[in-house]
Amino acid sequence: MISYENLAKVNERYNETFQIKFKTFLEKGWFILGEELKQFEQDFAAYEGMKHCVGVANGLDALELSLRVLNLPLGSEVIVPSNTYIASILGIIHAGHTPVLVEPDIETYNINPSLIEASITTNTKAIMLVHLYGKCCDMGPIKTIASKYGLFIIEDCAQAHDARYKGQLTGTFGDVNGFSFYPSKNLGALGDAGAVITNNDAYAEDLKGLRNYGSKKKYYNDTIGLNSRLDDIQALFLQIKLTDLKTITSHKRKLAGLYLKNLKEDFILPKVNEDFFDVYHIFNVRHPRRDAVKQFLLKQDIGSEIHYPVSPNKQKALETMFEKQPFPVSEEIHATTLSLPCSLCHTENDILQVIEALNSF
Repeated sequence: MISYENLAKVNERYNETFQIKFKTFLEKGWFILGEELKQFEQDFAAYEGMKHCVGVANGLDALELSLRVLNLPLGSEVIVPSNTYIASILGIIHAGHTPVLVEPDIETYNINPSLIEASITTNTKAIMLVHLYGKCCDMGPIKTIASKYGLFIIEDCAQAHDARYKGQLTGTFGDVNGFSFYPSKNLGALGDAGAVITNNDAYAEDLKGLRNYGSKKKYYNDTIGLNSRLDDIQALFLQIKLTDLKTITSHKRKLAGLYLKNLKEDFILPKVNEDFFDVYHIFNVRHPRRDAVKQFLLKQDIGSEIHYPVSPNKQKALETMFEKQPFPVSEEIHATTLSLPCSLCHTENDILQVIEALNSF
């Protein structure tokens, strides 16, 4: 069986190091807002070339808190792609604002810059970008639009650790930028974990209070905050894995290269452009008979996934919010996309077997 993902196998290489460091960690007896968290925050900020990293409990909280520190008027409109994972939209709603969906580019699956301006109103205050599947958004025109209308930029980098646009890392374009370290991410923890990075000193200080019940000084609460602290044990593991991120990226790009070179033309492949350094958190293809392809692979003991089967406007939780708005491009993507095995747990031979199976469909 070639599974879609095998996290036990992915993390095998770190077991010995983690167990050694865990013993020391356990003996210290400080498990929350301790030295391991501070060290990871320093390491990740340095990796990104940013001044501040604030660890939080998960990627959704990273997005909500990113918006909250901007102090936008309640009910502000925040532009977000119509085909994103629901967490991006929930972050906007939880922060007290209104998501405005804009269709993606059918070739890149990221927000279409040419459609953004038509959705801007006097109440629009920010754009939340989602670097989907591991490809950076087209940041040149987006930055121009944001500057023209005085809009904040928040990057959702949950799927794009190490991805770049014209050599610049994701997470370094926006005012405040959220990351998820969910276990299946390219940089994944052993449970839920997230972070916000920023170059703004005031935002960083506010984030530290908001993640800790609104408290910057123990037992003194200045704002209505959350309990959203990145646990030190997760920060410890992320420290170890961060040193290997370039290796992870290189491996996934090599596997993706096999798909790109060898899959037959029946499958719509990810677009490749020299301005974009893609990290393939998800290697997706599209096919009009997507569900049949998925079942065909399963019969040959090959796992696959769908990211995502339902477009946000069709989700029960959101349908009343968007019921009269058509999003045909998003719905087309959600109806045809299929995610193929492309993980640190896979070998080149695994991927060649998947390719052979797909080409026989």
